[in-house]
Amino acid sequence: MPKAGSALRLDGDGKPIWVLLELTYQCPLQCVFCSNPVDFDRYRENELSTEEWKRVIRDARQMGAMQIGFSGGEPTLRKDLEELVGEANDLGYYTNLITSGIGLTARRLAALKEAGLKHIQLGFQSSDRATANMLAGVESFDRKLAIAKEIKAHGFPMVLNVPISRHNIAQVPDIIELASELGVEYLELANVQYYNWALLNRDRLLPTREELEWAEAEVNKARARLGDSLTIFFVIPDYYEGRPKACMNGWGSIHLTIAPDGAALPCSQARTIDTLEFPNVREHSLEWLWRESPTFQKFRGNEWMKEPCRSCDEREQDFGGCRCQALLLTGDAANADPACSKSPHHHLIQQAIVQSEIPKKHEDSLIARQGGHHPGRNVT
Repeated sequence: MPKAGSALRLDGDGKPIWVLLELTYQCPLQCVFCSNPVDFDRYRENELSTEEWKRVIRDARQMGAMQIGFSGGEPTLRKDLEELVGEANDLGYYTNLITSGIGLTARRLAALKEAGLKHIQLGFQSSDRATANMLAGVESFDRKLAIAKEIKAHGFPMVLNVPISRHNIAQVPDIIELASELGVEYLELANVQYYNWALLNRDRLLPTREELEWAEAEVNKARARLGDSLTIFFVIPDYYEGRPKACMNGWGSIHLTIAPDGAALPCSQARTIDTLEFPNVREHSLEWLWRESPTFQKFRGNEWMKEPCRSCDEREQDFGGCRCQALLLTGDAANADPACSKSPHHHLIQQAIVQSEIPKKHEDSLIARQGGHHPGRNVT
């Protein structure tokens, strides 16, 4: 299998060329692999206003940002989504909506098209109704399938994004066939990355190496058969590779996330690093946040690196891996990403693989995303 980190190298020349606006953490789904904060519900009452979001959009464009994503949670829960898309379009952004599809209708798709939305990424759980509904925590398969057809009927280029886990990896050929039938341009089979809710469920989600190799072989067969009619991305988990992914092309390099409450983040998972204070667009200019704030400076470059990263000849390729994963698994965000075989903490990854292969009792069920500070409802 190829290395988990993308081989593509981008140089933003010091600019945040890709901006992600997480408009809300609220979502009608309860996905067991959700990447939103486990305590997301406490941000509900402090979301940025329409005018505050517009100021962020303008300021990021002035700094050189070229592509903007509207995400969440579920961004269609914001009634001002069309207005924000229109603002971004007028400023010359390439606009992208990242959605579960649940809040979309034919009328709303037409309004988003008129506002200037260029692209939609639709989250999908499986080609199988029962599996999809189980992973989503609610019955959503039929609604998602219908809205996928509506998206294509309105002429949007579309990525069908399917998080892959042990529960749907055997369905990869069927998922590819579904994407082909829908006429989507891109299919992203993104193996679940283990943060937040996904980390809580890791033992029940992580596929085996054999399953991954089989799925990758099926993807390659489909690529040969379908040619240019469907581009398939197969994003593997870094647990099996011995080297970490080149996370976000490096901390604070090209990517800027703004959380629902206005916190500026180098990536959407950065809030898991609770030793950092994340500056807020309500208190500082975006220019200062990006260029001068201690948080964005913290892991830029390689001066922060400990051994073995500091002397590693691959540090300019993988940037020491993911800071959030290092924190979550080792307790120190400055440690080498334990996904790396050179890390003194690599045994934690190996133990997780072993633990995931232990047969689970029926009552060992998945923890579904829901509101509040404590995960509660289980789904089998």
